[in-house]
Amino acid sequence: MRDELSGFTIGVTADRRRDELAALLQRRGARVVLAPALRIVPLADDTELREATRACLDRPPDILMANTGIGMRGWLEAAEGWGLAEPLRSVLGEAYVVARGPKARGAIRAAGLHDQWSPASESCDEVVDHLRRRGVAGQVIAMQLHGERQPDCTMALEDAGATVIEVPVYRWAPPTDPAPLHRLIDLVAGRLVDAVTFTSAPAAEALLRSAGDRTEAVLDALRGDVLAACVGAVTAEPLLRRGVPVSAPNRARLGALVRTIVDELPRRTVTLKVAGHLLTLRGHAAVVDGDLRPLAPAPMAVLRALADTPGRVLSRTALLRTLPRGADEHAVEMAVARLRAGLRAPRVVQTVVKRGYRLRVE
Repeated sequence: MRDELSGFTIGVTADRRRDELAALLQRRGARVVLAPALRIVPLADDTELREATRACLDRPPDILMANTGIGMRGWLEAAEGWGLAEPLRSVLGEAYVVARGPKARGAIRAAGLHDQWSPASESCDEVVDHLRRRGVAGQVIAMQLHGERQPDCTMALEDAGATVIEVPVYRWAPPTDPAPLHRLIDLVAGRLVDAVTFTSAPAAEALLRSAGDRTEAVLDALRGDVLAACVGAVTAEPLLRRGVPVSAPNRARLGALVRTIVDELPRRTVTLKVAGHLLTLRGHAAVVDGDLRPLAPAPMAVLRALADTPGRVLSRTALLRTLPRGADEHAVEMAVARLRAGLRAPRVVQTVVKRGYRLRVE
């Protein structure tokens, strides 16, 4: 098949650049569920940012921690509006500049500044370790925040003797319409998506927070059937802390994230020889002799249950457990009928009289 992700359903939790990520996935055949977990809100009141900028001008920082490209650009644009861009660039130009990732580095260089160091992992902890080894006692550090405060990083640097000026450029807020996020949470808990993408750590935290009493069900799914795909190591931290295995590219780029998903999801497929056909299970579809056959959730659930124990007879009662609550044995018969019709290979699922159903495996 030309489309590597055909038959797979992937949730996108990003707000900014969500359309770009969705297009990259759809171009490879995936079905995409858009569900922003957060949205970036510029500070409605610039008082805090202006005060932080004044603090940097009054006491020029020895070190600048540039965390995000959008944050650095927003800070300099705001300073331009106040007539403080040149004085700010001047004091930052004298600082030891740490760019936490490539986007922050690009924004620094676009402003005519020079970055001296970047962490390989793009992790705040690695930045703190580097600065503490370098020595920060008595120094002023301007920390450009990325949506939320970083109390652990700030405290670690202050404990090492530094004065930290936190620079808030934007903040995270819940999505304007939370319905798509709650729908995605339902899909993850029900294992009806194959992967969920995360492009920021706050988005991962927000999805779990929004899950409420379904949090454990979501975590169980992410620890097993649903791939958690993160753009980088920093984004992955909230999930790793909760025991969720994460797939992430070496370089924090959307294209690299999509390539990671393309490499990982097909490895999770199940392929069997059944009744003279080559049958592969892919997310919401089956591939029969190379042809993609999309299936509704109920027939797909029955097929997965039968494929988990190929050749073994499963009773209607056993298959009923795979269907939504409230279904009865008649619903199992309907799901099997729809499965046979959808596969267009009726001999694949065999009826065993008075016992149930099985895959006619070879």
